[in-house]
Amino acid sequence: MRLSVIMSVCNPIWEQLLEAVDSVLNQSFTGFEFLIYDDGSKPETARLLAELETRDRRIRCIRGEKNRGLAYGLNRCVREAAGEYLARMDDDDLSLPQRFVRQIAFLDAHRDYGFVGCGARIAGDGEILGVRHMPERPGRRDFLKFSPYIHPSVMFRREVFLKYGGYDPSPAFLRCEDYEFFLRLHQAGCHGYNLQEVLFQYREDARSLRKRKFCFRRKEARLRWERFGMMGISGFRRFFYTLRPLAAGVCPPGVYGRFKRFSLARSRRKETHEAV
Repeated sequence: MRLSVIMSVCNPIWEQLLEAVDSVLNQSFTGFEFLIYDDGSKPETARLLAELETRDRRIRCIRGEKNRGLAYGLNRCVREAAGEYLARMDDDDLSLPQRFVRQIAFLDAHRDYGFVGCGARIAGDGEILGVRHMPERPGRRDFLKFSPYIHPSVMFRREVFLKYGGYDPSPAFLRCEDYEFFLRLHQAGCHGYNLQEVLFQYREDARSLRKRKFCFRRKEARLRWERFGMMGISGFRRFFYTLRPLAAGVCPPGVYGRFKRFSLARSRRKETHEAV
């Protein structure tokens, strides 16, 4: 088995989940298994998830009786996975048709990288807001503003989890599990790469913005303060970027959403100007 696709869900919006699943099943690369962990969904949702297995022989649903969080669900998928490579996927995003074949080709050709992400179209409430390009070879300063990888767009080598451990499921990293994982890998000398291609569609709508609660941003601030110090980032830069998630946490979701839209629109105008 070359590839395992791993997804953890809990009471997803069904229409969005079906679109996400179809985007995986319709990849140009077809030799994969698709593991979906049900993280304690309601009985009706659990029944529908189980029925997904009948749609395609590559799908396998794993039932969790109670909600344990994203990190636990992904770690469970990793333990069950048979693939040489492990591709992340979320229940409300889309993988564009060439994503898997491009990422597998990169990892096959570049043994010095442990994982690979890509750029993404950003989808809002019924529209495409813009495109997000990620730094090609993220260094420590690329972790200051935000995670330099779009988590559900990333494909890992299986050995990364065997060597460095999986996601940390402790409450201290709730809603910032991916950021903690990427920081830990970077500190350990396991580096990633971002393909400078748009191979993914990432959702940032009103529902996703409402999840950015202050209690979760406070956890991220503590993580930043600790890890930035370990990475040798000090002084004003360490202090300022530690406060960044707290500022986002106190900002009303509507205001924060408008700011994100403005930022994407400005980037789109800049790209158009540079192309001309």
